[in-house]
Amino acid sequence: MTLFITIEGGEGAGKTTLIEKLAAVLTSFGYAVVKTREPGGSRLSTHIREWLLNRNADLPIGYKAELLLFLAARAQHLEELIRPALEKGKVVLCDRFNDSTIVYQGIGRGLGMDYVKQICECVSENLNPDLTLFLDVDPQIGLMRTRKASKENAGRGEVDRIEAERLDFHKRVRQGFLSLARQSPERIRVIDANQAEDAVFRQAKQWLEEKVIH
Repeated sequence: MTLFITIEGGEGAGKTTLIEKLAAVLTSFGYAVVKTREPGGSRLSTHIREWLLNRNADLPIGYKAELLLFLAARAQHLEELIRPALEKGKVVLCDRFNDSTIVYQGIGRGLGMDYVKQICECVSENLNPDLTLFLDVDPQIGLMRTRKASKENAGRGEVDRIEAERLDFHKRVRQGFLSLARQSPERIRVIDANQAEDAVFRQAKQWLEEKVIH
């Protein structure tokens, strides 16, 4: 059974932790699982991730350039990892995909949801996740969590380039995810990520098992 599952959410929602737990569940069901993230999944995409997330005052990135960098990383990610894994019948668990770009760049950056969605669909050639779990966290809570976490693009207690945006940016992002969830209720399942980690996992596991079993 081939499955493409994405985990979405704002900063500090707990996506990485949840993916590890869901991968263990899928493995227990006998599935071959590939865990990946965006930007990432290939050498080129990982380099682009560093450019996008590092707070380097000497490297300003315009909004459209930012969008195109995310999409360049996705194109390589799809070619090198996601599509080959799906073609081999593996389950792909991906931290962020098109929904994040539509929300962060389309709404957060003000480029327009429809405009960004059209470009995303062109790059992904209409590959859509079978299931998306949106971890809905209050931006203030999420941003507080990020300051306590270890990260590769900022020190503990610091924030990366996206996390450093103003609170109203993160609030727009959250509302954008909720809007997408209303538009695609069969694909996007909303989970309250303000609650304890174990409670989030139990709800996510329920949605996952429903998809796998049915």
